Amino acid sequence: MRARRLRPALAALALVLAFGCGATGPDAEVPRPKPVPQDWKLTFHDEFDGSELDTDRWATCYDWNQDGCTNSGNDEEQWYLPGQVSVRDGLLSLDAERRETRAGDDRTYPWRSGMISTGRDDWYGDPRHVFTYGYFEASIRVPEQAGMFPAFWMMPASKFTPPELDIMEFLGGTDRVFMYTHWRGPDGDQRARGTYGPVPFAEEHHVYGMLWTPDEVSWYVDGVERFRVTEPERVPHVPMEVLVNLAVGVPKSPPPSVDSARMTVDWVRVWQD
Repeated sequence: MRARRLRPALAALALVLAFGCGATGPDAEVPRPKPVPQDWKLTFHDEFDGSELDTDRWATCYDWNQDGCTNSGNDEEQWYLPGQVSVRDGLLSLDAERRETRAGDDRTYPWRSGMISTGRDDWYGDPRHVFTYGYFEASIRVPEQAGMFPAFWMMPASKFTPPELDIMEFLGGTDRVFMYTHWRGPDGDQRARGTYGPVPFAEEHHVYGMLWTPDEVSWYVDGVERFRVTEPERVPHVPMEVLVNLAVGVPKSPPPSVDSARMTVDWVRVWQD
């Protein structure tokens, strides 16, 4: 349940109980999660309280934007378009729609969907915001429909992966969340995976978080640590962009009965030293 929907007095009590001491100063209304050291500051956040996406904070495509984009490395079935991204009633919505779309890469995709990124509008632009270390979290409700691939993750501002940090992914169902770190090893892309569940994640918003320091990466679900890596080769040390996307068709295509799906985000927040 999202705290902002509670009455003010109850909301304040709930936040204190859930997160402990809050931040001070202009962002005092934003609770400080337990993993965040006391001297860290809230350096980036979007509560999605307006009526449209803040394009000073977010792009709606990858760096390889060609009037839209996709991630062909995963054989995804959607073409991302800005029209599939909306902000209303305190929520960001990413809408997947079964609609044949002729794309900028001269292919036709059976789906269109939405994504946001703190990166560039195109390959030659500058990223909006990049981060090296910090605590990253978002309140997200994933869609219940089969065939969807929702994710909250980070990729290097250099445009090339690995490394990669996947704060949250759902693959093949909505009752188990996957958490990954990717790094380059002698045999190419290596990865370590954590999982947590079963939980009926699609029933409501849940908070997905990740603490990234020079010495470790730790993943959190609803404020509880669920996975950690400390091996030096598994911890990245490069500036990264934050992304939230609703991909389609990984690992399987949606069944014929599914024509649409929606992923909603209540907020995205970043604390840093």
